[in-house]
Amino acid sequence: MTWTERRFARNGAVEIAHDRLREGADGEPLLLVMGLAVSRHWWPGELCTAFADAGFAVARYDQRDAGESTRLPTRTGRGNPFAALAAGRSAAYTAEDMADDAVAVMDALGWESAHLFGHSLGGVVAQRVALRHPDRVRTLTSSAALPSDVGGLGAFRHLRLSTLAKFARIKPAREREARIAAGLAVARICASPGYPFDEAGTLERITADVDTGIADPDAQSRQIGAAWHGPSLAALRVPALVLHGTDDPLLRPSAARATAAAIPGARLVLQPGVGHDIPRERHTAVAAEVRALADHAAGTDGLA
Repeated sequence: MTWTERRFARNGAVEIAHDRLREGADGEPLLLVMGLAVSRHWWPGELCTAFADAGFAVARYDQRDAGESTRLPTRTGRGNPFAALAAGRSAAYTAEDMADDAVAVMDALGWESAHLFGHSLGGVVAQRVALRHPDRVRTLTSSAALPSDVGGLGAFRHLRLSTLAKFARIKPAREREARIAAGLAVARICASPGYPFDEAGTLERITADVDTGIADPDAQSRQIGAAWHGPSLAALRVPALVLHGTDDPLLRPSAARATAAAIPGARLVLQPGVGHDIPRERHTAVAAEVRALADHAAGTDGLA
């Protein structure tokens, strides 16, 4: 598995780092959208290969305030992402800006449209891309995500507060080794209880992104607090798949049920034993689900 060199797309003054998998480059475009303030390197390599094997041309990007993309200036003091989620607002940028970043990457890749796969906060962003730019989205897969309709304190009905308390006890660290240890602690909390924990693969992803993610609560706060002013999920007409682990330690399955219920025609797949990650043993099955969604969309809507 090899990736192209990193390139940048532009959305106004913001530069968005992205790359694409060399394998499967002739397949159907699939854009991966990762979660809260972590980089594109957090996508498991085996999952990306499974997507390529399923007939997709895979690209991934760093959202603004993550990875190698433009980072907003840090304000005085430390942000609190849970407070930002409760407040449901951020002065730095809007959720529309984050959705437009994905389209800027598609433009840079020369893709008129693409299948979207978003995980965690990336799932919320992908939902909003499909609402804001439906002509650019072939299918939508939302994985381990809140419904984009939910904002402010309403989100907490789907969150497991005991897990938030565990996250709160993990303090941002300055030294590299301490950041790696903190990242590993977060990954263990999010891991799937029904599957072995892939420590080697997890460490590889963490060390590729040691300066962002949990190391930057200000960026987390800006991303999670970005307000959405667009339509509700009931207006979404893109073929959609909603994936969620039954044992997700962070988000209750009620989040997925609410998302699927709100999107007309969406298919809900609950995965036993799966947490807030995508374990290696599920990569082929997840890719097959996305392949089936794409095939169904091609058969009903004439998309290819």
